[in-house]
Amino acid sequence: MAMYKGAASEAGRAMHLKKKREKALEELELRKKKIEEELKLSTMENKFAAHYDAVEQQLKSSTIGLVTLDEMKAKQEDVVKERERQLAQKQQERELQRQREIQKKREQQERQRRQASPSELWYKTSTCNCGIDRRVNEVASRVTNAVTGGQHGAFDFKCIDLEHFSLHIISRRIRKLGKNPDVDTSFLPDREREEEEKRIREELRMEWVQKQGKLKSEDIEITFSYWDGSGHRRVVRMKKGNSIYQFLQKCLELLRKDFYELRAVTADQLMYVKEDLIIPHHYTFYDFIVTKARGKSGPLFAYDAREDVRLTNDASVEKEESHAGKVLLRSWYERNKHIFPASRWEPYDPARSYERYTVSDRHK
Repeated sequence: MAMYKGAASEAGRAMHLKKKREKALEELELRKKKIEEELKLSTMENKFAAHYDAVEQQLKSSTIGLVTLDEMKAKQEDVVKERERQLAQKQQERELQRQREIQKKREQQERQRRQASPSELWYKTSTCNCGIDRRVNEVASRVTNAVTGGQHGAFDFKCIDLEHFSLHIISRRIRKLGKNPDVDTSFLPDREREEEEKRIREELRMEWVQKQGKLKSEDIEITFSYWDGSGHRRVVRMKKGNSIYQFLQKCLELLRKDFYELRAVTADQLMYVKEDLIIPHHYTFYDFIVTKARGKSGPLFAYDAREDVRLTNDASVEKEESHAGKVLLRSWYERNKHIFPASRWEPYDPARSYERYTVSDRHK
């Protein structure tokens, strides 16, 4: 074996790596042996190893102390016979279980065979009716022959009347089965009807989608005010299907020319406040127009502006007149949210009703 020539620290490190590698190889070898032992019974030559292992284990557990060879052989024969008896008993139990399952299956088939289907019932009823009609015809012919042949005294007419009456009652009681055309069958599955309903639903859905697309593509003029403590009103044209984020991007393009502080700002840093509600960026104008949503101080679906919507003739009648929405920096709101009018602003909640509102100081 070649000796390592180098620094002592490197030699120690090399020995450590060598021992670690040898330990890993030993663990791998032990793992391989364990897997081989687990899979040892899967080969054909060891097919019956489990049986003999069980016999040997039972023989070891029942043998205590030193015994002679004859005693050992006799005990081994007893253990083998007992093991074979147990295996035969298990095989017999499995065979009995299989026979019981076969018998149960036959009984079930017999019960199903006894339960007549509707077609079989119709056939049996028709056959029975034919037999009754045949019997009635036989009685009628017997009466005719007796009367025409002059055998009044030799023929019992009471018996014929009784038999004819019984057959007539039975024939009236047994009737042919048929379908009732007046029964409502709309609840039953019908492939043609279901396909027609599916086609109509799809046509209505496509028509609705086209109408919504047409409405969303309509133009709308939005009056807004850039708010930095005072209002700077502008007008921008958008589509009804545009989102608030797209609207803020358009506003930013329009305002950057006049306001230096907006030149390095993105739409994410802006807020849109309408009727004292902070509108999230993912909403569209179409959402508010369709639902006729209202804010704290006016409607959210009207985007033209009045000078002061509070100056109305009748205070009890709600007007569809709105304020101009405010576009402002989020940083300005964080600095001034304790001061009016920012102190009245709150996030928009679609589940809340703003039809009744009051103007009050929330910090009071």
